[in-house]
Amino acid sequence: MKTPTLSDVARAAGVSYATADRVVNARGGVAQKSVEKVQKAVAALGYVRNVAAANLSTQRVYRFAFVIPTESNSFFRHIHALLAQRDLAGRDLRQTIDIVGVEAFEAAALEDALKNLAGAGYDGVAVVGIESRGVAAQLAALQGQGAAVFSFISDLNASERMGYVGIDNTMAGRTAARMVGMAHNGGAGAVQPIVGSLSLRDHQERLAGFRAVLEADFPQIALRAEIIGRDRNDIVEDRLEQALRDAPDISAVYNIGGGSSGIARLFARRPTRPFCVVHDLMPHTRTALEDGLVDVVIDQRPEDEIDRAIELMRAAANRLPLASCLPITLAIYVRDNLPPEASQSFTDIRSLTE
Repeated sequence: MKTPTLSDVARAAGVSYATADRVVNARGGVAQKSVEKVQKAVAALGYVRNVAAANLSTQRVYRFAFVIPTESNSFFRHIHALLAQRDLAGRDLRQTIDIVGVEAFEAAALEDALKNLAGAGYDGVAVVGIESRGVAAQLAALQGQGAAVFSFISDLNASERMGYVGIDNTMAGRTAARMVGMAHNGGAGAVQPIVGSLSLRDHQERLAGFRAVLEADFPQIALRAEIIGRDRNDIVEDRLEQALRDAPDISAVYNIGGGSSGIARLFARRPTRPFCVVHDLMPHTRTALEDGLVDVVIDQRPEDEIDRAIELMRAAANRLPLASCLPITLAIYVRDNLPPEASQSFTDIRSLTE
């Protein structure tokens, strides 16, 4: 049997081609009775909308926005650079990417940024989520205007987005705890966790996963109260140094967010150091691994996160079934399995020191 066409749909529905086209491509202006006729004909014939043809006929350009923290640390500088690359490359695919920077950890700033996107006609918005009623309200407004909203890197409540793009942060925390427990080889100890902010779900989930494994499998290792470092090197360095003075029995450090350069600076001037797990393979964490200043880096593969977010927003804009929103598979690096530097896509490695 031949593939059904839009003309076949129009004929089966008893409407004009133009009416069928408006219904299939969601252009509005069609009576509900005719909409139902076309929908029934689509289902009966198994018609599949030709997205490429529809976009060509309308000269459509997809508009996506990524609402992410400003370039305050190396990880988000890298994210900004990758998105700028994808924006240039996407011009041939008739898509643009706007990067909206907001102050990290500030719900009010995120709420204002989302409010400013209202009415701009974005097809998709990816946002590093902060849990807040105001943020939830602005996300709902964007979805009401037709934007496909996805949480990116840090998740939101399921009701606030179409899907989540990022690693399983609870799994990342559990993995870090397993590494810490193995390093202690059955012995007792104390772990100092460091978070950027507990307003971010990814930091909450990493800490919860870490705690769960320690309590279940390594009860002899105590978990100290977390340091709030706000992903800043100077704060992390100063507060960790004070913690080590106050509790010289600290045997491990788990840095859940940014600020790892501060840890490396501190450990570089100490004769001994605790076992240390950090996140995100950046030039400074790579160097810290190579120099023996940290032991494990858990990486979330930001290039894959960005590409999947764009893929999902484009599919949602085309009203196509979404590909799997399974978490990105995290990577675990020690000094022995680092990838060749040439394979890392840092735009300017010299500019990405944290």
